[in-house]
Amino acid sequence: MFRSVDNQQDQTTQKKSISQLLLSNVSQLSIIFILLAIVVFLISIILFYCLGEVNIGLDKTYLYLPTVFLVILTQIIIKLSPHPKSWSRGLIVTILMGLTLRYLYWRSLFTLNLSNLTNSIFSVLLLGIEILFTFGTLLQLYLTLKIKDRRHQATELSRDVINHKFIPSVAILITTYNEPLFILRRTILGCQNINYPKKNIYLLDDGRRQEMKQLTEALGCHYITRENNDNAKAGNLNNALSKIHEDLIAVFDADFIPSINFLNRTVGFFQSSKIALVQTNQNFYNIDPVARNLGLEKELTDEVEIFSRHYQLVRDSIETMVCYGSSFIVRKSYLDEIRGFVTESVSEDYYTGIKLSAKGYKCIYLDEKLSAGLAPENISGRLSQRLRWSRGTLQAFFINANPLTIPGLSLMQRLAHFEGILQWFGEIPRIIFLLFPLLVICFGIIPLKLTLVGWLIYGLPYYLLTWQTYRWINRYSRSAILSDLYSVSQCIPLATNVFKVLFRPFSEGFKVTPKGLSQNRFIFNGNFAFPLFILLALNCVALGYSLLLAFKDYSGPMEIKSLGSLILFWLLILYNIFILVLSLYTMVDAPKIDIYHWLSVRKKVNILNINCHDYTTGIIDSLSEIGAEIKVKNNRFLVNQIIKIKFPSNNLIVVAVIKKINHNKSSIKLITKFHNLSLFEERQLIAILYGNSDQWKQKKTPGELKSIWLLFKVFLRPNFLRKQKKLL
Repeated sequence: MFRSVDNQQDQTTQKKSISQLLLSNVSQLSIIFILLAIVVFLISIILFYCLGEVNIGLDKTYLYLPTVFLVILTQIIIKLSPHPKSWSRGLIVTILMGLTLRYLYWRSLFTLNLSNLTNSIFSVLLLGIEILFTFGTLLQLYLTLKIKDRRHQATELSRDVINHKFIPSVAILITTYNEPLFILRRTILGCQNINYPKKNIYLLDDGRRQEMKQLTEALGCHYITRENNDNAKAGNLNNALSKIHEDLIAVFDADFIPSINFLNRTVGFFQSSKIALVQTNQNFYNIDPVARNLGLEKELTDEVEIFSRHYQLVRDSIETMVCYGSSFIVRKSYLDEIRGFVTESVSEDYYTGIKLSAKGYKCIYLDEKLSAGLAPENISGRLSQRLRWSRGTLQAFFINANPLTIPGLSLMQRLAHFEGILQWFGEIPRIIFLLFPLLVICFGIIPLKLTLVGWLIYGLPYYLLTWQTYRWINRYSRSAILSDLYSVSQCIPLATNVFKVLFRPFSEGFKVTPKGLSQNRFIFNGNFAFPLFILLALNCVALGYSLLLAFKDYSGPMEIKSLGSLILFWLLILYNIFILVLSLYTMVDAPKIDIYHWLSVRKKVNILNINCHDYTTGIIDSLSEIGAEIKVKNNRFLVNQIIKIKFPSNNLIVVAVIKKINHNKSSIKLITKFHNLSLFEERQLIAILYGNSDQWKQKKTPGELKSIWLLFKVFLRPNFLRKQKKLL
C-alpha cells in the first residue's frame, strides 16, 4: 500500500558538549544580527541621502492625509472582504509592509538619541530589538500571502477513505502519566467512537497504574507500559513503536477527545507518499484561565487560537508547521526511518516534525477542529505549560535537530523557524517598555528623540494600521490589546526562563500539566503576581514624579522635553498601569467546583416521566458527563424527581434525577444529574458531547474598541467581586 522506505545506515557522530553547541549557535545568531544591522544601516543611508531630513509641522495638514486615506481604505477592504481572500490579503499586506518600512526609516534616522554614551547605548539597543522583531513581522506578512486552505482537499481525499478504497491500518496511541481515571475514560471512549474500520487503540501508561490496566480491560483496548520513564513522553511513544505494526499512528494526549470523523478527514492525505504527518487544529472545550479569571469566558477566544488559526497556516504555506504532540497522524515507516520521536528535547513533537521535513517529506496542517482537549485549569498550570513550550523551543540551539542547522530544510523554512524561536524572546522588550517611564523619569535615560509631529506622521500610522488590521489578518482569533494583556501577564516568568534555558538548557525535564482540578474559592497566585506588583509600583512612581516635574521648574539632567510632549509620556504610563492591573486580576484563580466541564449546547430533548408515557419538550443549555441543564416552559417537575431524557439525534435515553429547579422570568431550568449510566449510554453521551466536529465553531474575538471596553469594565469591577454561578 505504501512505497517502501529504505532505512539509512546509522551514522555515529561524536556528541558536542553544551559549551560547544552554545558557542556555535551564538555565532549563528551573531551573524544574523550583524547582517540585519548592515542591511538596515545601508537602507537608512540611502533614504537619508535620497530624501534628506524631513521637516514637518502641525500646520502642514496635507502630510496627515495619507494616514487618513489608508485608514479609510483598509476599512473599506475589510468591509468588502470580511474574511481574508487573495486580493484583499494582498492589498492589506502591501499597505502594512509599506508602512513598516516607512516606520523603520523614521526610527533609524530621526529618533536615535546620541547625546551621550548612556543614551546612545540604550537608543541603539532599542532600535536593534525593534528591527529584529520587525523582521519577524515582515516575514509573517509575506508568508500570509501564500496561505493554503486544505479543507477542500481533505473533503476530496476523504471519499476514498469513506468508500473503503484507501483504508490503511491505524494505531491510536493515548499517552498518560498521572492524569485522573475519568479523563482517560472519556478519551478512550471518544477514540472508540471514531468511525473507521481498521483501528486499534493503545493506552501508553507511564505511570504503571493498575487501575489504568483495569480500565483498558473493561473498555476493550490495548495496554502498554514500561519499566522506567526515560525520555518522558517521547520515550513512552518510542516504546510503543516497537510493539505495534499498523501503517499509520494517531497520537492523542490523555485529555484530547477526537471527533467521530477524525480519521476520515486525515487518512486520505497519506495517499501521497510524500506526506509524513498531518496535524489538526488544537482545540479546547474549556476556556483558558486568563479569560475565566477575568470573567470573560463568553467573549474571549482561547489563547492558542491565534496559533492554530494564524501562525500554523502561515507556516504550513511552506510546509513547516509545528506538530503539537496531540491530535496528529503520522506514517509509521517514516518515523522508523528517523528512529522514532526525538528524545533530546521536552518538545519531542516539534523536533520530530522538523526531522521528517529535513528528510524531504511533507508535514502539513489541516485547519479543522477534529478533537477537543482540556486547557490548563489555573494560572499556575498555564504558566507551567508555557515555560515547557519555551524551554523546548529554545533547546533547538543545543540539539542535532536544530532547524537553523539541520540539513534538508529550505531557507524559508529556516527563517520561519527562526521567527518562531524569536517569539520567545519577545517578553524581554515587553518588560523594557514597562520600565521605560522609570528609565526616563528617575534615571534620565532617554533612548528616543520623539516629537509629537513626528509621531503623528510616522509612528501613529504604523501602529494604528497594525492594530486596525491585526484581528483581520489573524482571522479574528485575537485582538491586539488582548494579545498584549496575555503577554504582560506572563512576561516575567518567560523572560527569566529564556536566560535559564540559554545557560542551563537541560536543567529541567518534562512536566505534565495538572488536569482534572477543582477549587471552591478564589486563589491568589502571589508568586507570579509579585513581579507585576513591582512593575505597577514603578510606573505609579514615574507618573507621580512626572506630574511633579510638569508643575515645577526643573533644571536637572533629564531633558523631559526631548520626548516631544509629556502627553505621549503620560499616555504610555497610564496604559502600562491599566494593563498591569488587569494582569494582576488574572492572577486570581476563579472557583471551579466541578471537576467535570459543562459545555454550552443547544439540543432539543424529550423529558419523560418515569411513571407514565407522556413527555415534555425541553432545550439543553449545558451538558456534561454527569448531568444536564434543561430549559422547559412549564413547571410540572419536582426536586429529586426521577425522569428520563431522550436525545432525538441518536435516540439515546438516560435516567436522571432533578437536583435543582431555577425559575427565571422567561423560562424554567432543570438542573439534572444522570443516574447509573451503562457503558453503552456513556459512550453515546461522549459522542454527543465531543463527537461532532461541526459543534466546535470558530469563535470571533472582540474588536479592538470592544476589547478595550470589556477590559475597562473588568478594570472597574474585577471578577473576584462578582457572584459565581453554581450548577450542581
